[in-house]
Amino acid sequence: MPYVSLSWLSDHVSLPENVTIQQVAEDLVAVGLEEEEIHPPAVTGPLVAGRVLTLVKETHKNGKTVNYCRVDVGEYNDAPGTGKEPADVASRGIICGAHNFEVGDTVVVCLPGAVLPGPFPISARKTYGHISDGMICSQRELGLGEDHDGIIVLDRFLDGQPLPLPGTDVIPLLGLGEEVLEINVTPDRGYCFSMRGIAREYGLGAGVPFQDPGLAQSLATPLRPSGEGGFRVEIDDESACDRFVTQIVRGVDPRAQTPGWMVERLGQARVRPISLIVDVTNYVMLDLGQPMHAYAEESVEAPFVVRRAQEGEEFTTLDGQLRLLDSEDIVISDSPASKRGSRLVGLAGVMGGQDSEITADTIDVVLEAAHFDAVSIARTSRRHKLTSESSKRFERGVDPELPRVAIARAAELLAQYGGGTPDDECFEVNQVPAPATVRMKLTEPARLTGVDYSVARIEEILASLGAKTHVEGQELVVEIPSWRPDLVGPAHLVEEIARLDGYENIPARLPASRGGDGLSTSQWVRRRVADTAAQMGVVEVLSYPFVGDAHDRQMIPADDARRRAIRLRNPLAEDAPLVRTSLLDSLLDVANRNAARGNPSLAVFEQGIVALGDGVTVAANPGAKTAPTEAQTEALFAGVPVQPWHFAAVLGGPRDASVAGEPWDWADAISVATRLGGALGVDVAATRAWVPEGTARVPGPPVPAPANDPREVAPWHPGRVATLFVRVAKKAVAIGKAGELHPRVVEEYGLPARSCAVEFDLEALMLALPTQPLVAKRVSVYPPAKIDLAVVVAETVPAADVMRVIRSAAGALLERLELFDTYRGDQIDAGHVSLAFALTLRSSEGTLQSEEVTALRTKVIHDLEKRLGATLRS
Repeated sequence: MPYVSLSWLSDHVSLPENVTIQQVAEDLVAVGLEEEEIHPPAVTGPLVAGRVLTLVKETHKNGKTVNYCRVDVGEYNDAPGTGKEPADVASRGIICGAHNFEVGDTVVVCLPGAVLPGPFPISARKTYGHISDGMICSQRELGLGEDHDGIIVLDRFLDGQPLPLPGTDVIPLLGLGEEVLEINVTPDRGYCFSMRGIAREYGLGAGVPFQDPGLAQSLATPLRPSGEGGFRVEIDDESACDRFVTQIVRGVDPRAQTPGWMVERLGQARVRPISLIVDVTNYVMLDLGQPMHAYAEESVEAPFVVRRAQEGEEFTTLDGQLRLLDSEDIVISDSPASKRGSRLVGLAGVMGGQDSEITADTIDVVLEAAHFDAVSIARTSRRHKLTSESSKRFERGVDPELPRVAIARAAELLAQYGGGTPDDECFEVNQVPAPATVRMKLTEPARLTGVDYSVARIEEILASLGAKTHVEGQELVVEIPSWRPDLVGPAHLVEEIARLDGYENIPARLPASRGGDGLSTSQWVRRRVADTAAQMGVVEVLSYPFVGDAHDRQMIPADDARRRAIRLRNPLAEDAPLVRTSLLDSLLDVANRNAARGNPSLAVFEQGIVALGDGVTVAANPGAKTAPTEAQTEALFAGVPVQPWHFAAVLGGPRDASVAGEPWDWADAISVATRLGGALGVDVAATRAWVPEGTARVPGPPVPAPANDPREVAPWHPGRVATLFVRVAKKAVAIGKAGELHPRVVEEYGLPARSCAVEFDLEALMLALPTQPLVAKRVSVYPPAKIDLAVVVAETVPAADVMRVIRSAAGALLERLELFDTYRGDQIDAGHVSLAFALTLRSSEGTLQSEEVTALRTKVIHDLEKRLGATLRS
């Protein structure tokens, strides 16, 4: 993430007087750059300049030679003869193990009470036979660099600036007292990965002038003309790179120190200082946003060739890792005619090579700045799991006009601080296309935001972004600035207009809802089903849709379609690699968990998606390099499983956990399905006889039914399970099953004895929804007539078939029908069952007379005898 300090920001914008880092953070938030954290100063407490008065070398028994110094620290001195260590003049005694300074040098002294980065508190202590009343500091101890062998000598470190007097606070001088703002940048605003971009945004937010350091005219030293001289470059693949600039700088002093102000700014940006040459390229990247690379000139040979890598080509990057390259990677190689043979010197836009890196002896440097394809760099970075400061910027889009400016700035810094001499000519390949233009209707900002911006205001805002505009008829033609590759359409321009004008100026209006809008059919069905199930005392749960191979536990045979589950290539959990084909695959685990934790009453349901893997073919991965062809798209869709919504419930133990009441049984499981169907206006029928999937039992006289096949009905009990049906276009369609679970399944999952379950296809149920809206019946004001009716039928006849015949015979007068008793015993024939029903009859036209009730009862009995072979129980 980018880091901002007031001193660095002030190079690019005119900061208001007495502005604080908190105010800067607020102004940046106003233009969409979110504050992440404000970091406190790196050093606190007394850190002052000190002049070395005396220096005595002492060698101790451990063989180490140290310096005992008397240092003048101004107002912090001990008086002569009264300090912790007697002295002839006012000073402080300090032990120092470094040897790169001498008497008369001005050094940085950290006094007791200060805290250095770490944190590392400083106090007076006795060491090597003396009281060391402070510490003479090195760069690493102050967080300014990695040099720990020698302390900071301000005479050299300040590079000709006036030396501070002893006792002067050097925290501001070294830039160690600044707070640093860390900000969060969204991926589409890559230009803000530089102080140039952040300063531009701050200028827009705070309304202060911005001086763009990324323009050619902003350079102190004009750009040298580019000709055929310099370090030549050939671009083999124009889609990989459209601009490449090189500049040779000769005679750089390898011992030259990075200036203190640059070290300070690199530290603020959390970049480790390394050497002057490397630090300059890093600083220019952080300041302008243009990634750069420096090569040791003696280790490379012109021309550089920018090309795609050969498949399987090997390359050792700066981090010492040997990488196997892909044919889509962009690489830089040096001359094919070289005596050493063509070598790779860089993985373009990501990292340089180990063979051409800058060393402590490098004098002549080849500077490189280029503009690479953003998508290629992003893919290379992810392919090799190699993220660098360079790749972060290139993959978000870098200003293609920056390379020459960055090269000139870096050469200027190397000349100023390293004594280098840039060659008279740099080399440049420039194939950057003309600036992009976007045409936007003048009414578009008002249409998208609701704010009636004037044309003058629109042009003013876009001009502040760096865009050029002119009006053509009813359209505004906008030339997009080179540093904003994210602006590719009218909507993006409107977003910028709204952002910079202020989101607070957009009026808040509630959208007007259109008549007839509401829940979709599927949403209404799922909510209605959930509400109805909850009213029955069943609790809704959400289970994990990925499962292990639960089908063995459910006794499902190997050739069953439910076995053909989708297996995930990269499962979230190794023990759950399959996508469930049934809600019971995961719901039974939930029931098991409840039972294992001592819940005596189980009543849970779930609505969710299942994935039916039968018939699914695995499609080849088309990759992300190009858009898939039509054939590949069809193959991908063929590999997507059917994913219907299902409903399932598991019931077991007593209905009421607080008392030892009646347990849930198979009839309750069927009742759940029929009541849910009733709540939706759908008649859900159930038959106990085994039937093939997709067919229904034809009403008629009772006939012997084959025993249920245990393999067909697993995980249910073969003798206590019903198939659920609905009618769709006068055809019976099987949607699921309900009944008692098989004893082995109950035992496997540790459920209460004779637990039961129901599962059906909710989408198949929706096909039977009434096409006409349900109309409530008028409530009759006349009294009801109640009759009880007990009939004897064969055990193979479901009670639901008996109830269906009764409803048909009774017609509109039947208000309520309830099965209240079932009897098997000596008083009726073997193989038969007595079913007792309570009928409530009511007319909306008048009070029912006894003869009307008797006639209806007779008709019901006649229809039952004729259609189901039922007899009236005497």
